[in-house]
Amino acid sequence: MQVSVKDILISRFKREKYQLVGSHSAVKKCSWLHQSLVREKVCYKQKFYGIQSHRCLQMTPSAFYCTLRCLFCWRVQPEDLGLKFDEVSFPEPDNPEFIVEESVKAQRRILSGYKAHKEIDTKKYSEALNPNHAAISLTGEPTLYPLIGDLIAEFHRKGFTTFLVTNGTNPKALSNLSHEPSQLYISLHAPNEKVFAQTCRPQIANAWKNVLESLSMLKSFSCPTVVRLTLVKNLNMVKVEDYAKIILNAEPTYVEAKSYMYVGFSRKRLAYENMPTHEEIKVFSKELSNLTGYKILDEARDSRVVLLSKKDKPLRIGKQ
Repeated sequence: MQVSVKDILISRFKREKYQLVGSHSAVKKCSWLHQSLVREKVCYKQKFYGIQSHRCLQMTPSAFYCTLRCLFCWRVQPEDLGLKFDEVSFPEPDNPEFIVEESVKAQRRILSGYKAHKEIDTKKYSEALNPNHAAISLTGEPTLYPLIGDLIAEFHRKGFTTFLVTNGTNPKALSNLSHEPSQLYISLHAPNEKVFAQTCRPQIANAWKNVLESLSMLKSFSCPTVVRLTLVKNLNMVKVEDYAKIILNAEPTYVEAKSYMYVGFSRKRLAYENMPTHEEIKVFSKELSNLTGYKILDEARDSRVVLLSKKDKPLRIGKQ
């Protein structure tokens, strides 16, 4: 029997310890979930916004589908395995309620091995089994899932807060979003179209134009918004003045300047030297601050990320 390309990708995702949900969604343990349970260390999302790392569910409704093939992405891309696969044509969508329920079950399977760990606080472990925040990111482009607004609404109905992270190439999905997340991220991976093409290798026409259109919508959202910069040395960590112009036009609540991390399949496409140090991220952030008037509010050295905003302090979104 001939094995399909998707079957090969599924097999690889399982090897990478993704918990697959339905026909197109996935959950994976974040390293900060482990760090929080075992070492009492927390993610920058907890430090900045109050999201408890041990109660954060990292998931995607679009595990195999994306409009970009970014060089810095940690996920396995078909060409990494010498395969051809249409990553833009989304299949028949699973029901949002099913995805939420099965994602929570997947998180509990992930956590089952921690029960016997002698150093874990039992109360904290019990809380972890009942996540209350969904980071809708992980891998792929979540807005390709046509019921993304309904998925957010279902998470909220279950008592979750949500962060939706999109690459901005699908502005129609944002303009038609039926339910806003608790916080909306748009990733800005380049200061101009040329660098964008080199860095993100778009799989659709007009991808850069679409990103700019999505960014222009941020002012229309009532939830806090974030422009996320994933910065790669000798690739897209250039022309800070052009990033500044785009940010000033978008007027996000926050800017997160974050280092590319040399992990996963990105190691097949980039070198360790492409990963900026935290000090380099701080220098870039200070330049961005000077050009935009966005103040540096906080930083997380372990994640190599700096938070900027025109607010005096970030809003605490997490449910304690």
